[in-house]
Amino acid sequence: MISVSTEITDRLHGGFLPHAALFIRLAGLVQFAILVANFVVPGKLRCRENLARVTPMIRCVFVVHWLYILLILAIFSAACLCFAPDLAGGSLLGRFLSVAMALFWLPRIPIQLFAYDRELRRENRLGDVAILLAFAFLVAVFGAAALKVST
Repeated sequence: MISVSTEITDRLHGGFLPHAALFIRLAGLVQFAILVANFVVPGKLRCRENLARVTPMIRCVFVVHWLYILLILAIFSAACLCFAPDLAGGSLLGRFLSVAMALFWLPRIPIQLFAYDRELRRENRLGDVAILLAFAFLVAVFGAAALKVST
């Protein structure tokens, strides 16, 4: 006879979670793509030229923060690729991390739309739309995982 806890675990990992885990893995790839794009963005934004006009301390803080964001993206991406079933609602810690990632990405949509330079966004419309779609996808995937929405 199968114990209740084993049956629930099997159901979670064999029921809707494979589909949810696939979306979590895709989210990991999207986050990795955003990480890679951050190596192109500084050139587009002329960061070297713009940072030359600020004090060395501000320049250092900016670079350190940017590097820390890249580290967070690498960690999030690795977590999604390595622990997708947990992030898809298979564990309380996984659900907590899904909530955290949904909350991390959610504000990026209004920031992209309202805080960033409209002219730069217009000049780079394809990139702007792609990043907005990426943010929306990430919020939807992690929000669904946090709420244990069946896929």
